[in-house]
Parts: sequence; C-alpha cells; structure tokens
Amino acid sequence: MSRTMRTRVFLTGVGGQGTLTATKILAQAALDEGLAVTAGEIHGMAQRGGVVESTVLIGGYQSPRIAHGEAHVLLGFEPLETLRALPYLAPGGIVVSSSEAVPPIGVARGKEKPVPLAEIETAARACAAAVHFLPAISLGLRAGAPQAANMVLLGALCAVDRLPFGLARLAETIKANMSPRLHDTNLKAIELGAQAVCEAKSA
Repeated sequence: MSRTMRTRVFLTGVGGQGTLTATKILAQAALDEGLAVTAGEIHGMAQRGGVVESTVLIGGYQSPRIAHGEAHVLLGFEPLETLRALPYLAPGGIVVSSSEAVPPIGVARGKEKPVPLAEIETAARACAAAVHFLPAISLGLRAGAPQAANMVLLGALCAVDRLPFGLARLAETIKANMSPRLHDTNLKAIELGAQAVCEAKSA
C-alpha cells in the first residue's frame, strides 16, 4: 500500500443499496488521508432497484469520468450490475463484488433474465487480475443490518491493497461522518468484509 497510489474506482449497484453513501465515505476517507480526490455520480435512479453508478478517483485525476478500460477497481454491490460494468475494468484491474443478487428493475419486471452467479464469476475472472465475490448482504446482517452491505464491500476493498490507505482510516471516517447510533454496525461490517477477503486469500 502506497500513499502515492493512483486509483480509479468504479462503483455500481441498484437503488437502495447505499452505493452513493459508500462513494461519499470512500472519497472522504481519501480526503482525510490528505489525498487528492475526484468523485462523481455517472448515472443514478432514485427509485429502489434503479441502476446506480458512481466513481471515486484518488491521486490527482482532474475528471471524475471513467471510460471503458480505465477502472483499476470495480466495486459491485449487485452481481448482475458487476457483470454489466466489466467493460470499465482496466487490464490488471480487480473486481470486488457482492455475490448476493438484488434484482434490478428489468429482472424484477420479467423483461430481463437473471444471470447465474457462476457465469458472472467466470466472466469477471476472464478480464480481471483478481476477483473477490462475497455475501455482502449476509455479512451486513451479521454486523447488525443488511443495509451495512455497502460497508462490508468497502472493508473488503481495503483488504485487497488497491487503496492508498487501510481499514483504520476507513473506520475513522465512518465515526466522523455517520450518526453515532450507526457506528457499531458499520465498523463491524468493514471488519467482516476485510476478514472475508483475507480468509479467501488464505484458503
């Protein structure tokens, strides 16, 4: 892990998963570390189930835009959206994603077919240097609330060593920017996410 590491993170999920909250916490953690940050919302729909995409660029990038083939990290909050966002991944990039589906509107309405997780993992492994799928919703529930799945994924991201800061900085940012009543659940969530990645590496 290097403080000079430049990193483009592309985040994708569906409405109601806290994708934009995770974007704000990730960007703020980098700012708290004294790093230059650019962040933006590419596409978002307020209704639950709508596709949400956002970016966090750390290390002095001028634009929040990430084009196809530029993301060092793809952080997926829903596996089908992870699959759809794979073209954004740069050569040598990594995928950190929830393995638990929250059907997007098209699937829920029967206009699109769900894709089996095994197919999504195969597609991700074909274009990424490393792939980490974890049951983020279940781990969030273990931490205290399924809504903490977004923090599970941020904890997992800290554990893959593609950020110029670690779990301790993320924890401090959560405590400084979230309501005290949410601290225990979200701090436990980032620990569980990091633990899940570390256990998978050692398996």
